[in-house]
Amino acid sequence: MTPLKEAFNPASNSIGFLRWFLAFVVIFSHAGPLAGFYGGHDLGTQFSTEQSLGGVAVAGFFFLSGYLITKSRMGRSSTIRFFWRRIMRIFPAWLLVLLLTAYVLAPVAWNQEHGTMEGFWDAKTDSPFTYFSNNMWLPLIQHNIAGMGKIIPFFTLNGGYEWNGSAWTLAFEFTAYILVGVLGMVGALSNRLVGSIIAGGIIGVAMMQWFGFGTLTNLAPVFADYRFLLLMAPFAFGILFALHDDKIMIDNRLAIVCAFIAVWTYGKGGWLVFGQYAFCYVIMWFAIKVQFLRNWDKHGDFSYGIYIVAWPLMQFAAYFRLQEAGWIVYHVVIVVACHAYAYLSWHLIERPALQLKDWTPRWGAWLLHRTHDIRMRVFGALDPTYPGRVAARSAKASRTLEGAAR
Repeated sequence: MTPLKEAFNPASNSIGFLRWFLAFVVIFSHAGPLAGFYGGHDLGTQFSTEQSLGGVAVAGFFFLSGYLITKSRMGRSSTIRFFWRRIMRIFPAWLLVLLLTAYVLAPVAWNQEHGTMEGFWDAKTDSPFTYFSNNMWLPLIQHNIAGMGKIIPFFTLNGGYEWNGSAWTLAFEFTAYILVGVLGMVGALSNRLVGSIIAGGIIGVAMMQWFGFGTLTNLAPVFADYRFLLLMAPFAFGILFALHDDKIMIDNRLAIVCAFIAVWTYGKGGWLVFGQYAFCYVIMWFAIKVQFLRNWDKHGDFSYGIYIVAWPLMQFAAYFRLQEAGWIVYHVVIVVACHAYAYLSWHLIERPALQLKDWTPRWGAWLLHRTHDIRMRVFGALDPTYPGRVAARSAKASRTLEGAAR
C-alpha cells in the first residue's frame, strides 16, 4: 500500500481521461429525457432509485474538483490569485455557450419550429436578449427562450422547458470554490483537524438529509435546496483526501472492495449514504494506476466545454428530429458535435483565458504593495503559515525573473 501523497503525481495521472469520460456519461444519461431514449428517463434510473448515471458522473466531477482545488489552495497562491484562476476557468467558456445558445441555436430552432422568425426577437417573456444577462453569473434564472420547445421530447415527456439542464451544477461548483478559498484564508486548510471537522460535518449533514433526520433548513437556509448537499458531500470528500493524503492508502484490494460496494449500493440502496464515497475512492485509484491514459488530454482539456454545450446541442438536435435516426446515429452525431465545439472552445477561449491566470493589473499590484504589512498581520494571525507562503511566492518569482534575465 502506498500513501496517496506519494502515489499521486500531478504531472502523470488519468484525471484528464476521467473528466472526459464522466462528461460523456452525463450526455448518455440525458439522452433519455432529451431524445426519448430509455423510456424518456435519465439512464440509470431504471436500476437505481437514488441517482442516475449522470448524477454519478457529477459526483465524480465534484470529488475530483474538491481534491484538486483544495491542493491548489494549499499551495502558494494567494486568496486573490486563487479566485482569479477559478474565474478564468469557469466564466469565459460559460459566457461563450450562453451567447451561442441565445443567438445561434435558439433562433435557428425557433425558425424550425415556427417557420418564421416572427415573435422571437420581440418575445415578451424569456427574451433571447435577457437569457445571457440573467444567467451570466452562473445561477440559472432564465431556463427557456421565447417560450419555445413544445414540439421536442423534453416537453412532451417531461412537460418542461430547459435550454441547458446540465449547467445548474456550475453555481454549486463555484460555491464550493468559495468555501475552499475561505477555508484557506482563515487557516483551516493548514490545520487538518479544523478542515476535517468542517468537511466531515458537511458529509455528516448530507447523510442526515438522506436518512431523513429532522428539518435541515432549521440548521441553515441553504439546506432548503437538497442539491446543495448532494454536490457538496462528494466535494467535501475530496477535501478530506487532500488534507489526509499522507494517511489514505492506495491499494488494489481496497479498490476492488470499494467497486463492489459502489455497484451494490447503486442497485440495492445506500448509494448516497455510502456508495458514492466508495466510488470516489475507485476513481482516485483509477487516476493513479491507469497510467496509459495519462496523456489523454494532451491536445486540450475538453471536458468542461463538452459538459456545458452537450445539453444545448442535444435540445437543438431534437428540433430536427435527430433522435428518429436511431440511438447509434444520434449519439455519434452528438459526440462529434460536442468534440468539435469543445476543441474550439478550449483553443480559442479557455486556454487563452487560463494564460491570464498570473496576470495582475497595475492598480492591483499597487494595492497589494500598499497593503502588504496589514495583510501579513491579519492573515498571519488567522494562518501562521501565511507569511511563509507569501515569502516562498516572492522567492519563486525572483528566481523566475533571474532565469529570464539570463
